[in-house]
Amino acid sequence: MSKRPRIAVLVESTRGYGRGLLTGIASYMRQNSSWTLYWQERSLRDPPPRWLQGWDGDGVIARIATPQLASAIRALNLPTVDLYGWLPDSDWPCVRADNARVARLAADHLLERGFRHVAFVGFKGVNYSEERLPFFRQYVQEAGLYCYVHEYPRIPPSAGLAAREQQGVLFHNDLALWLAGLPKPAGVFACNDICGQQVLNACREVDLLAPEQVAVLGVDNDDVVCDLSDPPLSSVELNCPQIGFEAATLLARLLRGRKVPRRTMLLEPRGVVTRRSTDVLAIDDPEIAQAMRMIRARACDGLTVAELLQACSLSASSLERRFTRLLGRTPKAEIVRVRLQHVVELLAEPSLSLEMVAAQSGFKYPEYLNAVFKKKFGISPGQYRRRILRPRGRFEPS
Repeated sequence: MSKRPRIAVLVESTRGYGRGLLTGIASYMRQNSSWTLYWQERSLRDPPPRWLQGWDGDGVIARIATPQLASAIRALNLPTVDLYGWLPDSDWPCVRADNARVARLAADHLLERGFRHVAFVGFKGVNYSEERLPFFRQYVQEAGLYCYVHEYPRIPPSAGLAAREQQGVLFHNDLALWLAGLPKPAGVFACNDICGQQVLNACREVDLLAPEQVAVLGVDNDDVVCDLSDPPLSSVELNCPQIGFEAATLLARLLRGRKVPRRTMLLEPRGVVTRRSTDVLAIDDPEIAQAMRMIRARACDGLTVAELLQACSLSASSLERRFTRLLGRTPKAEIVRVRLQHVVELLAEPSLSLEMVAAQSGFKYPEYLNAVFKKKFGISPGQYRRRILRPRGRFEPS
């Protein structure tokens, strides 16, 4: 008999999210363990596979999205790690995305582009949508703005995820009319990429220009969905491979008889991947819009405020006053913000040294980058890199 642990992996391959989780599990196996995996192609809410009944295995990693699958896994009485985390009274350890951080990234992305009219579109009764909405609304309200909300009608709880997402197609006229009534320009946060594509389609129904009149941001960074959208859809990229890796790590500990927290581990998203659907500045002041374009293009090349003033032909006081009124921060703060945004992107590349990250982001000295980064994020660039590449996440309060 083989001594290799037999692990059931019940994760869908029909979505980019699930494929990312599978990639992370495979990465753990290559680096740490020899498992025999039992996996078959499935969708999120498919019934338990027939072979699972009475299966003689050692452990389970699953997206437990239905009571039927939960019941089948409980009957096995095996070490299990959940990658869904939405069923009540579950006592399995769980790893999933931090939706508070997802909503924060989305709000920051739209607000940084100058949008004063911000909206959310989601699927009523769908867990990830209903969790992201209150966080997003909170962050928008903290910025002193109103959050417009459109949710498709609720359908029976027994309906699958695909049926819920189809509401966006069935009720596209309702969405199109709602979008037409939004004050413009508007920045829209869609609860996932499929919803984002539906919003862009609805914009065309009522001749709204995207992103000039309605900019749209999704979640998941599913390349297929984002590239099929017109224009290509910007999206919050979740750290799916790391979620899968962490789940495998927890299961390995369980298999060795060690204790793990019976709480949910929340992992931060990697950032926003900007495509044409949000590649716009919602700023009516042409001179400030020009200054913003220059900052985006040259901040990481060492752009100074003095150079910005020469290009804009404004006095220092006028530039700072108009910048602060429109964006809530000074030109210097905006230059630093754009540089730090690039730093965060580069820190996800392990081949780049911190000195190279600093140089490519417009910071002359790594020590100065360290000080600015720590002031902004509360941790050093090195600590942030370790969190992204091998994160411990944060635990949801039990």
